[in-house]
This record gives sequence, structure tokens and C-alpha cells, in this order.
Amino acid sequence: MKYNPMTVTDLNLYVKEKFVSDEFLNNVLVKGEISNYKRHYTGHLYFTLKDENSLIKCVMFKGYADKLLFEPKEGSKVIVFGTVSVYERDGVYQIYVKAMEEDGVGDLYKKFEQLKADLEKQGYFDQAHKKLIPKMPKVIGVLTSKTGSVVRDIINVSTRRNPNVNLRILPVPVQGEGAAEKIAKAIEYMNEHKLADVLILARGGGSLEDLWPFNEKIVADAIYDSELPVISAVGHETDFTIADFVADLRAPTPSAAAELAVPNMRDVIDKLELCRKRLRESLIKKLEYMRLKYEKCMSSRVFKEPKRFIYDNYQNIDVYMRKLENAIKLKQKEEKTKYVELVSKLDALSPLKTLTRGYTIAQIDGNVIKSSKDLKSGDEINLRFVDGQKNAKVL
Repeated sequence: MKYNPMTVTDLNLYVKEKFVSDEFLNNVLVKGEISNYKRHYTGHLYFTLKDENSLIKCVMFKGYADKLLFEPKEGSKVIVFGTVSVYERDGVYQIYVKAMEEDGVGDLYKKFEQLKADLEKQGYFDQAHKKLIPKMPKVIGVLTSKTGSVVRDIINVSTRRNPNVNLRILPVPVQGEGAAEKIAKAIEYMNEHKLADVLILARGGGSLEDLWPFNEKIVADAIYDSELPVISAVGHETDFTIADFVADLRAPTPSAAAELAVPNMRDVIDKLELCRKRLRESLIKKLEYMRLKYEKCMSSRVFKEPKRFIYDNYQNIDVYMRKLENAIKLKQKEEKTKYVELVSKLDALSPLKTLTRGYTIAQIDGNVIKSSKDLKSGDEINLRFVDGQKNAKVL
């Protein structure tokens, strides 16, 4: 008996045709949880959709992925619409996704965006309002669930970085009904009693519903009003909550929050040793500089001949005194010459000079007689000569 076997490719194409011919498989609506999520550099999305019992591979090409209104991530619960077909190369069937939305979180996402926009307008996210994280806190307050890996991670990281760190853990529910109110009260309680220098608000990753208590306004208000600095470490690195935006500092993970809050004592010791070394080197350089300066001063002329400076100034004073005396004598001579010239001019203009040439000055009652009309017969006048004066009477 002779067989005519088909190739693997033929079989896979045959099975693919069966899928294509099934109208139900051409338009399916499936819900599940994303795992093994990968965004290729081309923009295509590859992931697995799973529930409690099964899983199926999915691919969403870039043309459809660009239209998404949210960023898919590991653990997201979604509803996908697409076509089930066979990828003949690998012989596996998968969903070729054309559209995708978050399952049951559409309203929550809208509430998240609305609250975020409102708080941003009110200044809750302003950098000016954020407080500095203390560099050497004595007490670290931790608000998280009392069970799970989060609290263990924080304890392990903190004690490894500083064995003497004081952790004050206040257990709070991190999801579920009433969790937001209890988180807010815990923050207020830590502030009211001053139980820490800095607070870490932490929980592990999860879906938007799981993280929702950290998106409540009551928690945002408590963080904003907190006098103690708050480090938010909610979810994974790609998760963002309202608490992250309001907090004074956001850490990508709870372990990272512990690293940000607790200084590494080894680093502190190394830094102190480096400072001590630099200080010692600076003091040595300073002493050497002062020694050289001292030697230079002691070898200077001032210290070798301290009176020489005084003697030099004495000599300078003598020089200046001679210059001053010469200047005074010259000035006196110039002024005397000017004086003689002025006296000569004044003497030439003096009316007494005229008397030497035979003239006289006639006065009556001390007044010079300028006109014959000033006199009448019988007036007694005074005549002044160059060598004296005589009285006369007008006839």
C-alpha cells in the first residue's frame, strides 16, 4: 500500500483555512489577564491572555496598537477583539487583536485622570510644596501591609544599609474597601505623634483596582498636609498613582524607597574618611604655606634691619623739608617782587608825590578844595606842603 503524506506546511495551511472559514473565530471577544507582555521595537505587541485554567497567545500589530487609549502592562485585565487564526510557521493558533480595552477599569481610569487634573490645578503636585528627604533620619515610618514581601524587602534593605536604623511599621490595608480612609488616618497619626522623620508609603504591584486606594483624594490630602516627608513606593516601576504625584519623592519599588530613605553606612563612613583625608591634606598644605610665608617674612629686610625703614623715612623727611623750604623761599621772593612793584605803582599815583614838585594841597575843614567857588572871603584854609603844613586866610 502506497501513502502520499502531506507536508507540515500543507497541514498547517489546511488547519488555518478551517479557522478562516469559521465566522465565529473571525470576530471573537475575549477577556483575560495579560502575561509575558512585550512591545517589539517595530511597535507590534506580543502577549499571552490567560485566566485561571487556560492561556492563548496574542499579537497586536502596530497599526492597531497605535490606537490604544492606555498602555498595556503585565497583569492588566483586558477585553480583546480580534480574529483567531493559525500562525503556520509554528503551527500554533493565536488571537490577532484588532482592539483592546481595560476590563472593568474604564470608569476608574477616567476617575483617575479627572482627579489628577483637578489636583494638579490646585497645586498638589507643585515642586515648591515638596519637602526634602532627611539625609540621616533616625526613625523611618513604614505604612504598608503587615504581611507580604513588601515589608520584608523594606526591612532587609534598611537593615543591610544601616543595622542601627529604627523602623516604625504601622500596618495598614493596601487594597479593598475602606483602605484609603485607614491609610489617610495612619499618615495623620504618624504626623500627630511625630513618630518618624520620614514616611514610606508602600505596596506591591497590582491592577488598577488593586491600587485604587492610593488614587483616592483622602489619601492625596493626607500626603499633601503631612508635615513629615513622604516617599511613595506603590506598585511596580511602571505603575503610577495619585499618591506618587503628591508625595515628596516617588520610588519605583518599595526596596528602592528603603534605599532612598536609609543612608548606606558604608558610604557614609567612606565619605567621612574621604573628608578626614582631605582635611588632613589641607591642613598639611596650609601649614607648609604658613611656614614658607614665615621664612619669607623673617628673611625680609624689615625683620633683618627693622630701623632701616625708619632711617629711610628720616632721609625722605629731610628731602621733603628742603624742598618745602626752597619752595617757601621762592614763594617769598616772588611775593616780595610783586609787593615792590605794587608799592612803586602806588607811590607813583600818590598825591603826596606831586607835592615834591612844588604843589600844595588846600583843605578847608579837612576837605580838599577843588574849586574857587568852594571859598569865600574870610575862610581859613590849610595848606599842605611836602615838608609840612600852614594855615592861611582868604582875602
